[in-house]
Amino acid sequence: MAKPPADREDLRRLHFINALFAHTTGQDLYLAAQIRDAIALSLAEFVRQNAAHPEFARKYDTAFNAAAAELLARLFARQPRHGFFHWDASLTLASATPLFTRAEIMAGLKKLAPFREATLLVTNLRPALLPPSARATARRKRDYEEALAFIRDLAAARTVRGSNLQLLLL
Repeated sequence: MAKPPADREDLRRLHFINALFAHTTGQDLYLAAQIRDAIALSLAEFVRQNAAHPEFARKYDTAFNAAAAELLARLFARQPRHGFFHWDASLTLASATPLFTRAEIMAGLKKLAPFREATLLVTNLRPALLPPSARATARRKRDYEEALAFIRDLAAARTVRGSNLQLLLL
């Protein structure tokens, strides 16, 4: 018997938190579950809406990812030797296009250049290029794969030699 989708979503969120906060949790899923539950508690209103309206699940995922990114930004703000930059690719309709992608990633890399340890977090690139409400055509899939490769290549080419950049594409 297959697990209900809610269980799969909770597991996906747990792995998301474990990957995002690996430096804090040490890959301990129990600690990651506590962080996930704390974020979910802060989004209690969305949970109530999801119970009444299952179609709000996409909004909950977006809010959960934004809350996790905000928590990560706060965590890195307390570490003055570690740089952090977050780009949400779904902020505008044009933000995931190659020109705007390059501009945003370059702005982030410039901000992170003074740090020997840094994290560049890119969220919502997939939904921006492959919207869940639209068909995943071959062209959209190709655009997404090209955007991923472009971001990786740009980060590799523009990162200061000797620095340790963690590129997280979520």
